Amino acid sequence: MTNPEKLLYTPEHEWVDWAPGTQDPVAVGITAYAAGSLGDIVFVDLPVVGTRVTSGEVCGELESTKSVSELYAPVTGEVVEVNPAVVADPSLINNDPYGRGWLFKVAVEEATGLLTAAKYAELIEG
Repeated sequence: MTNPEKLLYTPEHEWVDWAPGTQDPVAVGITAYAAGSLGDIVFVDLPVVGTRVTSGEVCGELESTKSVSELYAPVTGEVVEVNPAVVADPSLINNDPYGRGWLFKVAVEEATGLLTAAKYAELIEG
């Protein structure tokens, strides 16, 4: 699966649907690469609405049949929404990581160190 060009990525394999300069909350998820590496995701522990997350810091966990993996915030800001569909059915992350498998939304205060799709592809292929 290719990485959508409109998204930005982190070295920890999260994505964010953010265009610099916009004020709307942004969706956050994990990449198809991460979802494939984890295997079948069976449980998610996401930050609650109102929580302030900091870019690069742990903000939740994903549990798969293989392991438990920490979830890192790709941006700094306040969590304004959590995807209830993913909480009810974590397999959405594996089946549609860039669509219905989004995890939460953040009102962005700061974003640094994000990668373009091309730079992220270099990272995972390197």
